[in-house]
Amino acid sequence: MARILVVEDSAAMRAYVRGALEAAPSLAGDIDIVEAQSGFDALRLLPRGRYDLVITDINMPDINGLELIKFVRKSAHHQGVPVLIISTQSSDRDRARGLALGADAFLAKPFTQEALCDAVTASLGARGGGEA
Repeated sequence: MARILVVEDSAAMRAYVRGALEAAPSLAGDIDIVEAQSGFDALRLLPRGRYDLVITDINMPDINGLELIKFVRKSAHHQGVPVLIISTQSSDRDRARGLALGADAFLAKPFTQEALCDAVTASLGARGGGEA
């Protein structure tokens, strides 16, 4: 079972991501989703367990998604975990910055359920499934 941390300050977007992934035939029953409502919340949750994928927004209060990626990549326990950015900030510059910091993929909002599931499936296959 893949454990996914969804870091998003919008409750509606967290619910959409959860619903889309749980409804996907290719992922259904094979994922455990943990939600964090901010980057700070994610930093509190990361040391408490193993994650196979982190999905994060960029724009969040307190600790933003780019700072979270830096933390994940510097962490001995989580540095190999794939990171998928989901963001409305979708310029080439924003995408390049996120990928340069260590994100594995970038998905611009708004996105379809199919695009999200494809990105998650590809990310779970990246870095050997993110086993930490």
